[in-house]
Amino acid sequence: MRTTFTPLAALALVVCTLQASAADKITIMVGGIEKQIYLPAKLAEQLGYLKETGLDIELLSEPAGVNAETEMLSGAAQGVIGFYDHTIDLQARGKMVESVAQFSQAPGEVILVSKAAAAQLRSPADFKGKTLGVTGLGSSTNFLTQYLAAKHGVKNSEFTTLPVGAGSTFIAAMGQGKIDAGMTTEPTISRLLSTGAATILVDLRSVKETEAALGGTYPAACLYMPTAWVNTHKEQVQKIVTAFVKTLRYIRTHSAREITEKMPADYSSANRQQYIDALEASKMMFTADGVMPENGPATVLKVLNGFDKAVQGKTINLANTYTTEFVKAVR
Repeated sequence: MRTTFTPLAALALVVCTLQASAADKITIMVGGIEKQIYLPAKLAEQLGYLKETGLDIELLSEPAGVNAETEMLSGAAQGVIGFYDHTIDLQARGKMVESVAQFSQAPGEVILVSKAAAAQLRSPADFKGKTLGVTGLGSSTNFLTQYLAAKHGVKNSEFTTLPVGAGSTFIAAMGQGKIDAGMTTEPTISRLLSTGAATILVDLRSVKETEAALGGTYPAACLYMPTAWVNTHKEQVQKIVTAFVKTLRYIRTHSAREITEKMPADYSSANRQQYIDALEASKMMFTADGVMPENGPATVLKVLNGFDKAVQGKTINLANTYTTEFVKAVR
């Protein structure tokens, strides 16, 4: 018997197909996909590891991690590639999310001081009365800036933080005198240092420097997802995590030049050798296997407790802010 469709039935079939397709798509927001601290995101795509999962994975970029977080909380994305500290801050606000793959064990950030402000700004103790650039209000750059100020006796009310993004917008803000200093990442760091427009005040690009500044290992870039979604989509999460662990292994076993050759050309178009050098210098901030560094979560909680009113006085269960179930299952 031949089946015939009325126009209404045909329309219903199209709608159902589109809904199924949308349901199958997994969107991951990246807090600035061009930043080297989030390099595993695009590299996994470039190496074909995300495609190998068989899942329909879409990477989207937001200039600041806090914006990416908002997209996830609204249901527009299933995960975020951003800083682990958001999992603690969100738990304090009653929202349960967890890191399923830990990309880095150091922030990979620095505080740069503009040439014009260098004489007056020699340490975070000099933040008072200054305007400091961050990627976004509520971002991890904002968290770390506030902590460094508090550690050096400067109250949050005594300086101004201005959201200026990264890359060209950060560089423009510093060049125009809108900010005296600011926290940013590679390749923005190298672009400003190479022209003499800025100098480094605080360096958080290596584990050793991070431990000196923050008092311990500071797990930063990771893939975090809503705990409820992870618990109901374990097969999908395992496939995604496997792709990223393979990427982290690739980073550990290949040179900065080899990695750069796999990335889109426009990522290093400003100065290819500068991009390679910056990556070579900070490549060891990435974990080799996606496992959360021991005692890292405790350092992050200590930092947030130093200034974050949402966290202060709250009981935080660090065991619920990350899982090693999926990374340890990768062979």
